[in-house]
Amino acid sequence: MANIDEDFYSRQLYVLGHEAMHRMGTANVLIAGIRGLGVEIAKNVILSGVKSVTVQDEGVTLWTDLSSQFFLNESSIGQNRAQASLRHLSALNPHVQLSSHTGPLDQDLLMQFQVVVLTDSSLDDQKRFGDFCHSKGIKFIVADTKGLCGQLFCDFGEAFEVLDQDGEAPESALIQKISQGNPGVVVCSDDQRHGFQDGSRVIFSEVQGMTELNSLGPVEIKERGSYSFSIGDTSTFSKYERGGIVTEVKQPCTIHFKALSETLTLDPELLITNDFGKIDRHKTLHLAFQALHEFVKNQQRLPRPHSQADADIILDTVKELNKEVKLERLDEAAVKQFSFTAQGELAPVNAFIGGLAAQEVIKACSRKFTPLKQWFYFDSLECLPEEDIHVEDGLFALNGTRYDGQIAVFGSKFQEKLGRQKYFLVGAGAIGCELLKNFALIGLGAGEEGHVTVTDMDYIERSNLNRQFLFRSHDIGKPKSEVAARAVKAMNPEMNITAHQNRLASESEQVYDYHFFSGLDGAAAALDNVEARAYLDSRCVEHKKPMLEGGTLGSKGHTLVVVPHLTESYGPAKSSSKKEIPLCTLKNFPHRIEHTLQWARDQFEGLYKHTPENVMMYLRDNNFMSRTLGRGDVEALQIFSEVWGSLVDLSSGGSRPRNWEDCVHWARLKWETLFNNDIRQLLYCFPPMSHGLPFWSGTKRCPHPLTFNPGNVTHMDYIVAAANLYGQTYGISGSTDRAMIRGLLDRVPVPQFTPQSLTIPVTDEEMEESESDEADKEKLEELTQQLSSPSLKASIMEMLPVDFEKDNDSNFHMDYITAASNLRAENYDIPAVDRHESKRIAGRIIPAIATTTAAVSGLMCLELYKLLQGHQSITSYRTAFVNLAVMYFVMSLPSRAKPFTVAGKKFTLWDNFLVEGRRRGGQEMTLEELIQFVKVCSLFHGTSRIYNSEQDRLNLRVSELIKNVTKTDIPPHKKMLELFPSFTEDEDCELVPRILYLLL
Repeated sequence: MANIDEDFYSRQLYVLGHEAMHRMGTANVLIAGIRGLGVEIAKNVILSGVKSVTVQDEGVTLWTDLSSQFFLNESSIGQNRAQASLRHLSALNPHVQLSSHTGPLDQDLLMQFQVVVLTDSSLDDQKRFGDFCHSKGIKFIVADTKGLCGQLFCDFGEAFEVLDQDGEAPESALIQKISQGNPGVVVCSDDQRHGFQDGSRVIFSEVQGMTELNSLGPVEIKERGSYSFSIGDTSTFSKYERGGIVTEVKQPCTIHFKALSETLTLDPELLITNDFGKIDRHKTLHLAFQALHEFVKNQQRLPRPHSQADADIILDTVKELNKEVKLERLDEAAVKQFSFTAQGELAPVNAFIGGLAAQEVIKACSRKFTPLKQWFYFDSLECLPEEDIHVEDGLFALNGTRYDGQIAVFGSKFQEKLGRQKYFLVGAGAIGCELLKNFALIGLGAGEEGHVTVTDMDYIERSNLNRQFLFRSHDIGKPKSEVAARAVKAMNPEMNITAHQNRLASESEQVYDYHFFSGLDGAAAALDNVEARAYLDSRCVEHKKPMLEGGTLGSKGHTLVVVPHLTESYGPAKSSSKKEIPLCTLKNFPHRIEHTLQWARDQFEGLYKHTPENVMMYLRDNNFMSRTLGRGDVEALQIFSEVWGSLVDLSSGGSRPRNWEDCVHWARLKWETLFNNDIRQLLYCFPPMSHGLPFWSGTKRCPHPLTFNPGNVTHMDYIVAAANLYGQTYGISGSTDRAMIRGLLDRVPVPQFTPQSLTIPVTDEEMEESESDEADKEKLEELTQQLSSPSLKASIMEMLPVDFEKDNDSNFHMDYITAASNLRAENYDIPAVDRHESKRIAGRIIPAIATTTAAVSGLMCLELYKLLQGHQSITSYRTAFVNLAVMYFVMSLPSRAKPFTVAGKKFTLWDNFLVEGRRRGGQEMTLEELIQFVKVCSLFHGTSRIYNSEQDRLNLRVSELIKNVTKTDIPPHKKMLELFPSFTEDEDCELVPRILYLLL
C-alpha cells in the first residue's frame, strides 16, 4: 500500500497506525469456505485494507446459507457461493484486490498467500493444511461455528515477532524528583498516574542536573506506586535539579506456535478463557468439535436437530477422546446441546467469531497486537429455553426457507415469534449497520405483525465507509438510516423497516411518545455517546421495555442487556471519567500536547464561531447588551471587546477586514500576540527564577517566545489557515498562494511589545476570584457606550460563524488547529504531533475498526435471543467486555436491580408508585397542583415523565422517589408556601409521605 487513503481508513488508522497499515498492504489472504462465517471474516478483512483477498468455495448456495450469508439471496440458490458473493465483496473496498477460486484447496494454491483461513472444513483438512502452512511459514487460522458454539485456532509459525503487543500509546509522565541511590527512585508529578508496569522500559529526556539519564538507552523499571518507580543505580549520577520527561518504549516480543495437529490433545496453556464460569465446558468443547468431525466423517451428515441418538454417539466419542486427554470433568449436558444444535447457522455467532477471526488475520499481516495462542472456544447455550422442551413433530423440520439455519436451533415457533417483534434501533452507524444486518438475517420484525424502526440524524461521510459496511461511495451525503434500511431490505425482502432522521431526545417526544414505546417489544442502542444511551435507557425503564446496548473503542468493546424487573438499568449519564484540564493549565501552563490542542480548539471556537455569533446577537437582539452585562464585568469586557473589534475597521483600531490583504494583516498580528507577546508577558510576570526559587518546575514548563519566520512551514501554515478562516467569517475570498501571502506579510507593520505589570492567575480558583480593576471598569463603560450607538449597528453587515468540521481537509479547520497547537507546543518545548494525531485528539475521534463492531453486534443479538425466550434467570444473561488486541474477554452476569424499601415494602427501579395528593382535611389536590408540588419536591429529574390516569393520579418511577421519601426536611420551604398557601411549614416534614398511596 504505497499511499494510505486516510479519508477512507480514517478511524481505523487510529487503531492500527500507518506502519501496521503499510505492512497489511503487502499481504495476500485466502479465506476458504464462504458460508455465513466465511463471508463475515472476508467482509472484515477486506474493509481492513490488505493487498488482496481470495475467497474459495466448491459448494453451491443452499437455503440454510441464507440464515447468515448476507451477500447471498434467493436468486443465488444453486450458484457457487464464492462467485455469487464476489460482486458484493468487491464493492466493500476499492483498494483491495478480490478474486474467487471454485476448485479444491491444494498446496500450490496455499503457497500464493501469507495468511490462510479455513472455515467449514474437515479435521483432516485442518491437520493436513495446518502442517503444510506451519512448515512453510504461512500464517494459518481455523474458524468454525456450529449452532450456538464456535471455535478459533491460530498458528503463526515457529517464531512470530509482535512489534506492538497491545496497541496502546506509550505512557509518559513528568518528573518531580529523582533520588541518588541504588536503586534510584523516580517520583512523577501528581496530576495523573504514570501508567507504567513492572518490567516496562523507559527513556528519559529534558532532565536537568542528573543529565546522565538523558543519554541512557531504555531502562527497565520496577513499579513502587501510582506515582513512583525505581530504576538502576543512580548513586554516582549528578544531583537531580528539576524537569524531565519519562517515556515508555514499546518492546517487541516473539511468540512460538505449534501446528494444529500437535495441539489436539489440549494443552491448557493454549486455551484462552472467555467466561470463567465455563472453563470445563470449553475444555469439553475442544473434544466435542473433534467428535463432531468424526461423526460427519462416518455419517456423511451433521447430527439431526435435537436427535438424542446422534447426541449419544457424539458423547460416546467425546468420552473415548477423553481417555487420552483426561479432563477431570466433562460437561455432558453441553455436549448434547452442542449436538442438538450443530446443524444450525446463526448470524450472531458468526458475527462474533468472524470478528475475532478477522482480527487475527490483521495481527498476522501487521504484526501488531498479541495473537491468539492458540485455541479459543465460545458458546451461548443459554439462548436455548431455560426449561427442557418437548420436541414436537415438525418443530425443527427444515422446509426450504431462509431461516432454516435458525429453525434448526430454536424451532419454527420461535422463528414466528421473531417475526412478530417490534423493535426500535437508535443509531445507524457502525454498530447500527451490523445490528440491522443481523436483524435481517434472523428475521426480526419480518413477520406480518413485526416491524423495526431505525432512527439516525447523521448523513453518510466517506470516513464511514471503512466500517459501516452497508454504505457505498455513491451513498455519501445521504441519510444513514434510509440507506441502511434499503440495504437490509435487499438482504431480506421480508423485513418490515421504517427509517427516521430524528435525534432521540426530549424534542422528539412527540414522535417517540407513550404510544410508540408502549407498542415496542424492545430497543437497541447503537450510539456513540453516554448521554443518548442514558436517555434511551430512561425511556425503556419508564415503559418497562428491554434494551440492548453496546459500544466500541478501537479493539475494545462492551455489551449490556437491560431486562425489566431483573437487571439494573444502564443508569443516568455519568460525568466523564477523564479528568478535565484545568483552565489555568490551558491558558498559561500546558505540559502535554493534549493541552495545546485543546487550547488551539478553544482559539478556533472563540475566533471563528463565538465572536461572530456574539456579533450577530448584538445586531439582532436588543437585550444582548443587558444580558451580557449581567454575566459579570470580566466576561462582559471580553465579549464587548471582541464584538467592538469585529465591527471596526483595522484602520480605525479594530480588526474588521475590508479585503484579503487585511485578513493576512490580522493573521500576522494574531500570530505575534499568541506566540510571542503573550509568552513574553508571562515570563515578565513569572521570571525563570523568582526570589531564588524555580517557579517553572514540575508541571509548569518554562516557555520561550517564538520569532516569526516566513520560511518556517508551520509559521506559514498558521498564517494561511488563520487568514482564510477570518475571511470566511466576513465573506471574503481567500487564497493559498504562499508566495503572494509572503509579499503581503512584508507590508505588515508589527508593533513593538512592552510587558505590563499585571496579575496572572496561577490556579483555577484564582481565575474565578479575579475581579476587574478600575481601568477595566472604565474600558467596559466606554465599550458599552460605543456599542450602544445606533450608527455602529447600521454600518455593519453580517458575520458568518464557522462550525468546526474535522473531516473536510479543504476547509482550513484542522490546518489551523494543527499549526496553532504545534506552535504553542514549541513555545513550551512539548513534542509536536502530526495532523493525523492532532485530528484525533482535537476532533475527539473515537478509534474504530470493523472487527470489534462485528463482534459486539453478535454478542448483542445473542442477548436478544434470550429476551425473546423470556428468560427470567439472571444466570442466563451476559454482559461483556472484550479487547481483541490482546484476546481479553470478561463475560459476566449483569447486575441485579437493587431493591429499595419504601413504607416497609421492597421495590426496584422497575416498580411504579401510584401517587395521589390530598390537602389538609382530606381535600383532594387538583392534578395541576399535584404536578407542581412534585416538581418542587424534586421528585422529578430530567428524564422522568408524568402520566395521567382517569383518576388524575401520577405514575412516578420509584428510582426518582426513593431519594426523597425518607427525607425529614425539604429545602424549598418558601417556594412551597408561595405555591400552596394552604400548606403550613410545620407540616413540611410529613408532607411527602402523606401524599404517597402505594397501590400495588
